[in-house]
This record gives sequence, structure tokens and C-alpha cells, in this order.
Amino acid sequence: MIIGAGAAGATCALRAADLGLDVVLIANCEELPGESNTRWAQGGIVYSAAGDSPERLAADIQAAGCGICLPEAVEQLALEGPRLVREVLLDRCGVPFDRGASGALDLTEEGAHSLPRIIHVKDTTGRAIAEGLHRAVAANPRIRVLTGATAVDLIMRGYHSTRPTDVYKRDRCLGAYVLKDDRVEPITARETVLATGGLGQIYLHTTNPPTARGDGVAIGYRAGARMVNLEYIQFHPTAFYHRLAPRHLLSEAMRGEGARLVTAKGDAFMPRYSDLGDLAPRDVVARAIHEELLRSGDACVFLDLTHLDPSFVRARFPANYEFCLEFGVDMTREPVPVVPAAHYSCGGIGVDLAGHTNIAGLRAVGEVSCTGVHGANRLASTSLLEALTWGWLAAEGVASETAENPVPNAGEVQRWRLESESADPALLKQDWMTIKATMWNHVGLVRTTQRMNRALRILRELQFEVETFYRRARLTDELLGLRNGAQAALAVVHAALRNRVSRGAHYRI
Repeated sequence: MIIGAGAAGATCALRAADLGLDVVLIANCEELPGESNTRWAQGGIVYSAAGDSPERLAADIQAAGCGICLPEAVEQLALEGPRLVREVLLDRCGVPFDRGASGALDLTEEGAHSLPRIIHVKDTTGRAIAEGLHRAVAANPRIRVLTGATAVDLIMRGYHSTRPTDVYKRDRCLGAYVLKDDRVEPITARETVLATGGLGQIYLHTTNPPTARGDGVAIGYRAGARMVNLEYIQFHPTAFYHRLAPRHLLSEAMRGEGARLVTAKGDAFMPRYSDLGDLAPRDVVARAIHEELLRSGDACVFLDLTHLDPSFVRARFPANYEFCLEFGVDMTREPVPVVPAAHYSCGGIGVDLAGHTNIAGLRAVGEVSCTGVHGANRLASTSLLEALTWGWLAAEGVASETAENPVPNAGEVQRWRLESESADPALLKQDWMTIKATMWNHVGLVRTTQRMNRALRILRELQFEVETFYRRARLTDELLGLRNGAQAALAVVHAALRNRVSRGAHYRI
């Protein structure tokens, strides 16, 4: 069973089916591809270029990650990732990556890369990848997609077996309780893979879709999965700023193509903060913007593309051009207002090179996991590459290691007891706003012990209230999301308080 149908989950499902396994893919959207960080990804995915090498890519990843990336994980990504882009996305799924007049793939550069190696589909790369992967999933008879479904909790042998003496055995994940059509059913599996994506929605300002609530982190946390590096929340420097608009991501590829960050007075400020200027790592750029805003008192800085050829800008970034135009900003004629926003969790459930967690029968892939690749700050356009690589290799591990394990008997798992009290939508919204505002104000770009301790007190009380109500309420996706968001936020706060060293995306003063 794979919980989550973004790039990591879909890739894992495809490879597992290739190897003869029957797969159930759990998706909380009504049809694929639904909203996910994969589908919302704009800039591109790392490939390879003339003069490039796995060693050079690995060096760039390590430098962006502030030197604390896991070397063997970085090596696996650098060696296997570009090959899988070619074999899975280009050859098998036919993703229509942009090409130049000669027919060669168009390569662009992004922050902290030492050369152009990013391939893309205009500024909607993630959507094209998701559509390609899901076409292949839909065509595979071994994959059963369960849409409109939400995982409630993992089924753990020590807690959920109908045999009391199983509590003495080594604990093992046997599947998950899944909510669908107002019913909660246990779905058992030889192996369960969490591929639920990120947690950006625990912040007031985020580039993530509504589904990025920290579901997998919370589900894993409650089951006893080990969490690693959750304090390293990457804030993307350039989210569109407008009082009527969501914090829409403006791709880093814009700066790769020559866009400049400037103040309201037109001052290009990034050279003061880094020799790499506008293409410095994301943590450096986001904090530079933060400093400029503190100094000036302005609400935002600006991303200036007006010196670029207007026809090139409209052709290269059509989705972003149209989005900004909806709110009265023509990026070919005027600088675009931008601010940082929560974008990516560099940490998550700790896994090895095959996606194993510390819980038998449970793996994790994609943003919900921490492979060690990203260290303290993710290198641009490596997220989709990591999802593809670990999704593929985790499936190969499942096929080779668990083929002889019997599928757990659902009849030996405790049934779910449904409650009936209805949740007040106003209270759900209010509690979510408490989480978002608390995390943004106290555990955001710049952190202090006093702020984080305040966040801890607020979130502990809120989680107690949410858990108390959860145990007597009729379950809905919205209630489960709130429960998971509160737990994920607390996990991030605990990690941030423990780490007293400012590094990368975790900055304490």
C-alpha cells in the first residue's frame, strides 16, 4: 500500500507493479492528478549537461546543504537520478520537456548550481510530470487507485491486533486505517509506503497546496517513526505578494534566466549578501529579503524581469505571467512584488537508501521522508529528483525483501469505532489559523528560544483540545488534517528547540 500519489508515490507504484506486486494507491483527491507539491512544482528537475558529472552535482548538493548532507544518499541521487529521469520521465512517460531549435533539451540554471542542468516544461514542470506518471499508473492493471481516501493512522501490530499477546512481539506496520465515504476501514499490506508530501500549510504564508498538511509526518510520529531534521524548513524567497492573492510561487528559474531582486527604490541588493548574487542558496536569499524588509520597513521586495525580452518572458513563464496579470502586474513592464514563504521540509521521517524507516513494514519516500540528501537546505530542483529516485528504489526493495511475507489478515485487526459528534467548521478554521500564525510568527525565518517556547505552549494546549474532540467526533478529511497539522507543527517546534546551531534553513538569534 502506498499512501500518497505525487511523484514519489506514483513512481513507487509503477516500479512495484513492474516487479509483479499488487498495489493499492491511496489518494485524497477525487481524481488524479490531484493537488500536490508535485503538481504545483514549477522550475524543473535536475538532469545533466555537457561538462557535468555525478561528482559535480554531489558537490553542489553538499554546498547548498551546508555540509551536513548524508554523503551516501547524495551519491545515490547523483548517480541514479539523471538516469531515472531519462528512463522513466522521458522514455516511458513521454513528459514533453522543452527543447531548443536543434531538438536538444533546454537546460536552465538555478540557485547554487554550478552550471545549467535543469530541464523544464515552461513553468509548469510538476504538472507535466504528474500527468505523465498518472497516465502510466492508470494503464497498469496491477495498480488499484483508491481516490477520495484519507489515511487516519497506521495499523501497528502491538496496538491494533485482536490478539493481546501480540503486544510482546516486535512491532510492525500492518497497513493503515483509511477514511472513505464516511467509513473507516483497515487496509492491510505486506509493506506500507508513506508518500504524503510536505507540511507547508502549518505556516501562514506558503507556496504549498492545501493538501500539504503534514499528514505523513503526523501519522508516522504517532506510530513511533524516527524524525530527522524537521527544523530545516526551507522558505522560498519569491512568492507573489498581493493582499488579494495567495502566496503563489514565482519560480527560481526566473532568476536563473536573469531576473534580479531589487528594493522598492530599485536597488539590486543580493550582491551585498553573497558572491553568487541572485543565485545564492534559498536560505541566504530568503534571509537577505528578511533583512532588507526590516531595514526599510517595506512590505515586500521586487523581482525585476523588465530588462529581459518580453516575448521570451511570456513564452518561458506563461503560467506565472498570466497569474500576475490577473492581479494587475505585467512582469514584462514592471517589477513583481515578492516575499518569502514556507516551501519545503528538508527533514521528515528518517529513512535509509531503500526508504526503510525504523518501523518494520513501513517505508517513506518523497518530501515526507528525510533521506539525508538535503541537509540543512535543499538545492533547487532536487525535490522531484529525490522523489523519483527513492520511489523507484524503495519499490525494488519491497519486491526483493517482502515477497514471501504474507499479507496480514484484516480479520485479525481491531475494527474502527465510529463516533458521531459533528465538527464546527468555524472552530476548525480558527484552530488552523492559530497553528499557521503561531508557526509563522515564532518558528519562521528567524527564531529565538523565547519565541519557540511560546509556540510550544500554544500548540500543546491546542493539540490537547483537538485530540480530545477528535476522539468523539465524526471523522472528516478536514478534521484529520487539523489533527495532523497540530502534531506536525509540534514536531517541528521540538526539533527547532533541540538544535542550538544556526545552519541553513534553521536560523536562531
